[in-house]
Amino acid sequence: MALSVEEVKSSRQIREFICLPWRIYRSGPNWVPPLLIEEKERFNPRRNPFYRHARVCLFLARNGREAVGRIAAIVNHAHNRFYNDRVGFFGFFEVVENYEAASLLLDAARQWLAAEGMEVMRGPMNFSTNEECGLLISGYDRPPCIMMPYNPPYYVSFLERYGLAKAKDLLAFHFLTSEFTQRVRKMAAWAEKRSTVRIRPINLADFDEEVERVKQVYNSAWEANWGFVPMSDEELDHMARRLRRVADPNMILFAEDEGRPVGFALTLPDFNQVLIHLNGRLFPFGLIKALWYQRKITCARVILLGILKEYRQHGIDIRFQEKTCEAGVRRGITEAEMSWVLEDNTRMTHGIKYVGGKVYKTYRVYDGKI
Repeated sequence: MALSVEEVKSSRQIREFICLPWRIYRSGPNWVPPLLIEEKERFNPRRNPFYRHARVCLFLARNGREAVGRIAAIVNHAHNRFYNDRVGFFGFFEVVENYEAASLLLDAARQWLAAEGMEVMRGPMNFSTNEECGLLISGYDRPPCIMMPYNPPYYVSFLERYGLAKAKDLLAFHFLTSEFTQRVRKMAAWAEKRSTVRIRPINLADFDEEVERVKQVYNSAWEANWGFVPMSDEELDHMARRLRRVADPNMILFAEDEGRPVGFALTLPDFNQVLIHLNGRLFPFGLIKALWYQRKITCARVILLGILKEYRQHGIDIRFQEKTCEAGVRRGITEAEMSWVLEDNTRMTHGIKYVGGKVYKTYRVYDGKI
C-alpha cells in the first residue's frame, strides 16, 4: 500500500496520534506508557498554556488506512522572541521501522515550518526544553526516568540519514545514593559554616506562594543555558500543579538569604517506576496499582538545580545535593539520575563526576536547515 501523510484535525485523528506509541513499543520492555488522561490534556489547546505562545501542527503517516508514524511541527514564539531567531521545532516523533515513512513525516514538518517563516528545524522537542527533549542515542538498556524520553535505536539512523546534524548532546548521570552521601557530607557541612544562606524544603500548605517564589528564581537562574526558554506564569502554574501529584516535599528545596529566594532544587521520585505497570490508565484498576507500586519506588531524578549568579560560589549546590540525597535515603531511594546536563557545561559535569556520578544515557538534539 502507498504511504501518505495527513494533518491531524479531527478528534479521531488526535486519538490515533496519542495512541500510536502503544503500537511502536508493544514488544519493548523499557518504554514507559504515559497516562492517557495527561496526554489528552497536553494536546488540548484550551488546557495546555504552551499553546498561548506557540503554533502546533500534528501529522500522521499512514500505510493505507493504518497509522504508522506521527510528528508535531512547532513554532514557539517565546523561544524566537528570546533568541531573536527563526527556529522551528519538531517533536513527538514516533514511527515504525520504515525510513520512507519517517522521511515523509520530517518533510511534512519541515514544509509547514518553512511556510511559517522558520529557517532551522530543531528537535526532538516535546514541546520545548522545559519538557522532554532530545533523542536517546545511548543507554537503551533500562527505562527512562520521569519526564525523560525514550525511543528505539533506529530513530538515530533515520534522522541522520535525513540530513539532520547534531546541535547539542544532553547527558544523564547515574549515582548510588549511599556513595553520593558519603562523598558530599563533609563538603556540605563546610559550605554551610561559611554561608548565611538557609536551605529549607517546600511548604505544600503554602503551595501557591511557594510557586511564586520559584518564579523569582527560575527564569534568572537558568537563562544562560543553551536552549533555555522562559516560562510564562501560566505555564509554571500548570507544571507545578502536575508535579505536585508525585512530589516529595523533602526533596524540593529553596535556598534563601534573609528570606529572599536565591536558589531552587527540584528532585522527584521516579514515578515512571509506577507508570510502567499501568499501561496508560488509572481506571478501573490502575489507581490501585499506582498506590501499590508508589511504595516501591527506589530511584529519583534531580531535575532542576538553579542558583542566582551572585550566589553560585557559596556552596549552595552541594548543600542542595546533600539534603536531597538524605531525604531520598529516608524514603528508600537507592539510586538517582541527574539530568539533563549540557555536554559542554564543564562546571556541572566535573562537579557531578567528582561526587561519583557517571554518564549512563546520552540524548541528542538535532538541527537541519529549512
